Amino acid sequence: MPDPLIPPFRNPHDYDHRHSDVSGGWLRAAVFGAMDGLVTNIALIAGIGAAGAPLGTIILTGLAGLVAGAFSMALGEYTSVTTQNEQVDKEAAVERKALDRNPEGEMYELSGMFQEMGMSAATAHQAAAEVHDNPDRALRVHVTQELGVDPDAKPSPWIAAVSSFVMFSIGAVIPLLSFLFGFGQLWLGLAIGGVGLLVAGAFAAYFTGKAWWRGALRQLLFGAIAVAATYLVGHLLGVQAG
Repeated sequence: MPDPLIPPFRNPHDYDHRHSDVSGGWLRAAVFGAMDGLVTNIALIAGIGAAGAPLGTIILTGLAGLVAGAFSMALGEYTSVTTQNEQVDKEAAVERKALDRNPEGEMYELSGMFQEMGMSAATAHQAAAEVHDNPDRALRVHVTQELGVDPDAKPSPWIAAVSSFVMFSIGAVIPLLSFLFGFGQLWLGLAIGGVGLLVAGAFAAYFTGKAWWRGALRQLLFGAIAVAATYLVGHLLGVQAG
């Protein structure tokens, strides 16, 4: 007989709410790539523009920064995510050996963790015993409880790398648009880059549920700091590129 306290849905949890994917690895890499592409190339353009470089040099520098940065970000994301996953696998192997060597001790350890979460001693011990009925399930629960990660839901290094590469490239090309269309004014390129920072910051805030204007202004501020620093360096050096 159905529980009268549970509404008659096929899956009672589905009607309530849904969560975004936070373990795939694409969002962090995409946001990081887009922001880095924007800030890096806006700053590069500001620096060499302030030094008096001609239009061709600005475009060449921006495109070189785009290509170098995109590959650097992609390779860095792939390596970092792979290293993180390998570390999780290593710790899972340590936990598996502990479960094989001392299953009873590990079960009592899990019971203690359940009690710290608010379960009574009897319920926690029963739950731990049921978890330990399945070795794979026991490993997953122990790793999740002890390390705070799910060994079966690791982010993909390929997704992180591709997301970072694509979004860095998009971010890096935005401040170059005016120069690619033949407009040599430095202020125009910086203004377009500033708009890109505002849009990227607002878009990132959308995924976190924060105020869009706060995310937009925060990213504009961070970009402005980098631009001001490189502009000052370029202005002080004053190297004229012929």
